[in-house]
Amino acid sequence: MTKQNPKAVIEDKRPELEKVKEEKKAHPMAAFVPVPSNWRFETQEKKEKIILLLRRHWFTNLSWFLAGVFFFILPGILFLFVSFDFMPLRFRVVGLVIWYLVLAGYFFERFLNWYFNVFIITDERIIDFDFFGLIYKEVSDAKIEDIQDVTYRVGGFVRNLFDFGDVFFQTSAELPRFEFRDVPQPARVARVLRELITEEEIEKMEGRIR
Repeated sequence: MTKQNPKAVIEDKRPELEKVKEEKKAHPMAAFVPVPSNWRFETQEKKEKIILLLRRHWFTNLSWFLAGVFFFILPGILFLFVSFDFMPLRFRVVGLVIWYLVLAGYFFERFLNWYFNVFIITDERIIDFDFFGLIYKEVSDAKIEDIQDVTYRVGGFVRNLFDFGDVFFQTSAELPRFEFRDVPQPARVARVLRELITEEEIEKMEGRIR
């Protein structure tokens, strides 16, 4: 029988908030970023601290990335099996340039859509940033004290394998239900929220609510 490291057992019992705050800083382009140091949002209050910055798991990008790769190599496949000698060379060159410019725009738009559609958990609230077409955005937020229920869902082989899923928040605010879709480590996210709710309740009882 293998002996457990007592220190490891103690660390496992630490609050999730404490673990997150002490976790090694992730790359800014990661999907699970604990306590990002160089990130601020426009409505952030002076003393408000970001606990977690979340994006959709990288696996959710696989479908559009593979589609983009297919369309990248498609002209080469066509040139192998179809003769375009009936077209002047300059027309073929211009057509290829336009094709790859459109494809580059597709990659760029999809990447920015993933990068800027973020879910943020602070010590005071949760915020959902949704960008549409790069020119329109929708921002929804709810205070931690308004959250009444936190649940998460992980379904399917792929989601269990890569540990990502959905986290749902039921609130008493104007927008009653929040959904963080396809985020990494949903169980940890839910635990962090529950601990923040508990802290907020303690602060409220002690009269320390900001």
